Amino acid sequence: MIRKGLDGGSFQVLTEDSILKVHQTAMQVIEEVGFEVQSDTALELFEKAGARVNREKHLVRLNESRVKELIEAAPSEIRLCGQNEAHDIVLGGQRVYAGTGGTALHVYEPDVNKKRLANMEDLRRIAGLVDKLDNIHFFLLPTYPNELAFEQVDVNRFFAGLDNTAKHVMGGVYTPDGAEQVIKMAEIVAGSGDNLRQRPLISMIACIISPLRMDKTYGDLIVTIARNGIPLACPAEPLCGATSPVTLAGTLLVQTVDSLLGVMLTQIVNPGTPVLFGSVATNTDLRDLKYLAGSIEMGLLNAAGAQMAQFYQLPFYATGGMTDSKTLDAQSGYESALTGLLCALSGANFIHDAAGLMEFAMTVCYEKYVMDNEILGMAMRAVDGIKVDDDTLAFDVIKQAGPGGNFVAARHTRHFMRREHYQPTLSDRNSREEWLAKGGKATWERASEIVEELLAQPKHSLPAPIRQQVLSQIRGIIT
Repeated sequence: MIRKGLDGGSFQVLTEDSILKVHQTAMQVIEEVGFEVQSDTALELFEKAGARVNREKHLVRLNESRVKELIEAAPSEIRLCGQNEAHDIVLGGQRVYAGTGGTALHVYEPDVNKKRLANMEDLRRIAGLVDKLDNIHFFLLPTYPNELAFEQVDVNRFFAGLDNTAKHVMGGVYTPDGAEQVIKMAEIVAGSGDNLRQRPLISMIACIISPLRMDKTYGDLIVTIARNGIPLACPAEPLCGATSPVTLAGTLLVQTVDSLLGVMLTQIVNPGTPVLFGSVATNTDLRDLKYLAGSIEMGLLNAAGAQMAQFYQLPFYATGGMTDSKTLDAQSGYESALTGLLCALSGANFIHDAAGLMEFAMTVCYEKYVMDNEILGMAMRAVDGIKVDDDTLAFDVIKQAGPGGNFVAARHTRHFMRREHYQPTLSDRNSREEWLAKGGKATWERASEIVEELLAQPKHSLPAPIRQQVLSQIRGIIT
């Protein structure tokens, strides 16, 4: 049974008073401290929208009432579409979806315990694999094709996604020209510009640089993407003790302010632009201040971020499901499971990085996509919770079985068994003897077999006429 778009929210790390305190302090930061905007275009737009601007310092301040107006202009619900409508996802409220993420530079191969540089073929193969994993709901471009020139990366990454999976494709872009080319490509696939805005097959990411800074590149990109009406995630990545206070509350505050900067700019550029309030907030290893991807604090910060997004009535781009492990070991499993589960139970809408990533988000692994698909299936079952009504309490069934009876052959058991209990596709639940008879394989070995089986199946691809039109009209695509 496929579970997606379920309502989370059973886990709440913040009280209502705490949410209000974070919000009030965020408004105080925006009005009194301000934020730096290095994009001249964005700076001018903020000034025209009523912000107080110090052009010499590139510093912007807005009062609380104007901030609220801009937040309220953003849609509270966003539909991100797949080429197949069955893959559409509707973000907002506490509905939960999970998918890939990254821009990893390497691919880990567990059979030789080594990593190598990622390439374009990896993007194509991972897209094809994810297309067949039911608990991974969207495809956020996960790797960087190291063999390509910088100016070729945007169109080739998005083409690899659109040509190999029917699920929604999101990704970061590196240049305004690349963004424009990707949008043109998506319009061809969708049939027209209007079709693409009605059913957005792609979305994009433009980050805010913590603390309190919008650099020129991302500021210009936000303007370009918003003008085109393409859904956009504006995440921030404050790091406890490095680019934000060492306390989780202080880091949550910085994340909230930073992401709101992107939200506000999109609404100044093009009111109603679909925008995701976003977080990649985490802590650092205080021994050397390096980024951590698998810490429980990352789970807590992103769960709290989900509550702030719900307060602002904005869809939430969350981060969870990664690990700092360098191999497919116990650490890889428990870090991915715990952070992903906290995000899901909090009602985070769009949990990216939830499949395939390891080693501080620098590496992906084919087998880990299959393993994380299993983790996400269990997490979504937890989000589904326990339904209590007359049918599930089963009084009549218990009465009929009576003391000492059993329920094995009951119609009630057949009716509920699959929807009530998660059915694993990877986990081994055999006896030791049965497990040994099947080769005594470790989890990653079974996952490797599933990878090969799925990649051997017929793959999704764009219809031939559309594919040819894209290749003839979009420059720089390498097939």
